[in-house]
Amino acid sequence: MASVLIVYSTIDGHTPEICARICKHLADKGHDVSLAELTADSTHDLSAFEAVVIGASIRYGKHRPDVAKLIEKEIEVLRSRPSAFFSVNAVARKPEKRDAETNPYVRKFLKSISWQPALVGVFGGKIDYPKYGTFDRTMIRFIMWMTKGPTDPTGTFEFTDWDQVDRFAEAFAAGIGNTQS
Repeated sequence: MASVLIVYSTIDGHTPEICARICKHLADKGHDVSLAELTADSTHDLSAFEAVVIGASIRYGKHRPDVAKLIEKEIEVLRSRPSAFFSVNAVARKPEKRDAETNPYVRKFLKSISWQPALVGVFGGKIDYPKYGTFDRTMIRFIMWMTKGPTDPTGTFEFTDWDQVDRFAEAFAAGIGNTQS
């Protein structure tokens, strides 16, 4: 079976929960899975793995710059082996915004990078108002109000479709052994 790296960028901690679900699925299929957080000062040798998944959350419409930097630095590795990308964002709380063609933030991100993964997941994230500072809570509530999302400042709202995450993991597991570009 394959050695797989799942490297992720997170802001509030929901992306690693999604990664853990994907890890379990791949490990259950017999793959040797490693999980690593992408931070401003982290280094990751993607070439040490036979397959790679990159996951990243969005805040205020953007993925962290380190995600694009890692992709551009490791573009040849990503093109040479099975690889996939997934994004976690609140816009994907709406079922019609859960794919690369319909999610405006993922569409924009994919246009900004050289890598065009064959498998892209777009998962609804989580809004945890009590966890945020005053500025973020106010801004996110305003954005949710404008887009008809939940605004209760005492609430936590998870939008992840876990069956969708499982289907992504299954599709990736099926593709291990095929080169994706």
